[in-house]
Amino acid sequence: QVPLVESGGDSVQAGGSLRLSCAAARSANSRRCMGWFRQAPGRQREAVAVIYTSTGSTIYADSVKGRFTISQDNTKNTVYLQMNSLKPEDTAMYYCAAKSTLGYCFTLDFDDWGRGTQVTVSS
Repeated sequence: QVPLVESGGDSVQAGGSLRLSCAAARSANSRRCMGWFRQAPGRQREAVAVIYTSTGSTIYADSVKGRFTISQDNTKNTVYLQMNSLKPEDTAMYYCAAKSTLGYCFTLDFDDWGRGTQVTVSS
């Protein structure tokens, strides 16, 4: 397992910005993808953004395209999610996850998960 710790969640007004961080306990060499996911009360968990660690290629959910950016700093074993133009519907618990197994990365089938960080956006 790869312990993952998220941080950066907060309460903000609509239109505001936040940057979430995900610190991994060890290097990304064993991980094919890193991803950010979210789950709002009463709703299923959904993929928000993923990054292929070797190439830096990214995939985003349609609902966040143009507003969110996933990035990685391999020197710090950290993945970020920059969230701009936040909307009330972005309110959720945000989770970081790592995937080492084969398969498409824009999926919920990840191997290791953090405990989440809460993002609340008020109108």
